[in-house]
Amino acid sequence: MAKLTILEFPDPRLRTVAKPVESVNDDIRQIIDNMFETMYEAPGIGLAATQVNIHQQIIVIDVSEDKNEPMVFINPTLTVIDEATESYDEGCLSVPGYYEEVERPIRVKIDALDKNGDAFTIEPEGLLSVCVQHEIDHLNGKLFVDYLSNMKRQRIRKKLEKQHRAK
Repeated sequence: MAKLTILEFPDPRLRTVAKPVESVNDDIRQIIDNMFETMYEAPGIGLAATQVNIHQQIIVIDVSEDKNEPMVFINPTLTVIDEATESYDEGCLSVPGYYEEVERPIRVKIDALDKNGDAFTIEPEGLLSVCVQHEIDHLNGKLFVDYLSNMKRQRIRKKLEKQHRAK
């Protein structure tokens, strides 16, 4: 396995819309393994392929306390079941050090393929629901900072650009 480099906002590659995975094969499974290693080491609870400059519809998630419940979502589609929303304090490996309140639908349905290419459907709740929605946004070139006011987003952008220049 190999640890991948996580792109950080405002890197324009984070705005790339991911393409569907055509075939779940050993190459895709290797990407998934590398993404899990990267996510766990970061440490994070979710990672979209877009964040590691791989523009395919692949998401890895593990919201368990013990990091022993890995989930894979390939070519995920999201259907909102209920328009009611709830506010969550979100962070992102691509926007390190920043946490902000984001409103998201409470009830959604996710259709996807797993690591073996088998189709499945879930109706996630709580943190898993928020995480899946956040990662699907990444596949569509959207970041959680896009839900913030322009002023807040620009302030975060300027601080991260300053940090990148200092490296």
